[in-house]
Amino acid sequence: MTAGTGRARAPGTGLLAVVFLVSLFGIGAARAPASSGFCLPPLTECSSPAPPPPAPQEPTPAPSPLGDVPGGLGAVPGTSPPGPPAPAAVEDADAPTFTLPAAQLGGSSISFSGITAVTVVTVPLADGSRTPVLKLEADDIVIDDFLLDVRKATGPSLVTNSGRMELRGNVKVYLDSVTGTLLDGAAFTLGAATPPPGDELPPSLLKVHLGLVGVTANSITLTPSHQEIH
Repeated sequence: MTAGTGRARAPGTGLLAVVFLVSLFGIGAARAPASSGFCLPPLTECSSPAPPPPAPQEPTPAPSPLGDVPGGLGAVPGTSPPGPPAPAAVEDADAPTFTLPAAQLGGSSISFSGITAVTVVTVPLADGSRTPVLKLEADDIVIDDFLLDVRKATGPSLVTNSGRMELRGNVKVYLDSVTGTLLDGAAFTLGAATPPPGDELPPSLLKVHLGLVGVTANSITLTPSHQEIH
C-alpha cells in the first residue's frame, strides 16, 4: 500500500513501518536500483525496471485468511449478468508503479465520502507492462474491521488487522474487484470490466472484499493495528 503524496505525509512512524512492510510484499511497490533499495511511490521517485526473465511454474499459494475472495470479476449470487462491454481504459499518467497479484482486503463495512470520480484506467506494473484497474477517487474512505492479506505467488504473506482504517484527503484507490452487500441485502460487484453505471457508488457497503492493487492518500491511519507474517 502506498501512502501519501508530496502534499502531505502520512502521520506516525508506525504507519510508515506498516507501509514499508506492505511494500516489501509486493503491493504498490516497484524495486528501485540496488543503491536506493525499495521505492515507495509516490513518496520517492521510482526507476523503470527492466522486465524480468520468465519465472518457472509456481505452486498454488496457501489459502488467504479471507477465504475464497474473488481476485477478479466473478459474479456473486443475486447479481445481474454483465452488461455491455466497458469503455476502453485510459492511461493514468500520475499512477505509481504497482505489482501483482492484488492484495485481498476485507472489512465488515466500507464508507465513501466525497466521491469525485470512478473510472477505468491502466496503471504501470514493475515488469514494464500495464494493467486495467478500477480507480476510485474520494475525499475520505473508512473501512471497519479491516483485514489485508498481501502475498506473492509463493512464500509468506503479510496479514494486517485493524479495527478501523481511515483514508483521508485526495484518496485514490486502484482495484481489480469489489464485492459486498448493499444495506438492503442485495449483492454488489464491480470491476475494471464492470464499472458502476453513471460512475456512481453507494455511500456504504457491508461485508466488503476488495482486490486491492494500491492506494494513495494524504493520510492513512490504522486504529489499532496488528501485523503477522504467515
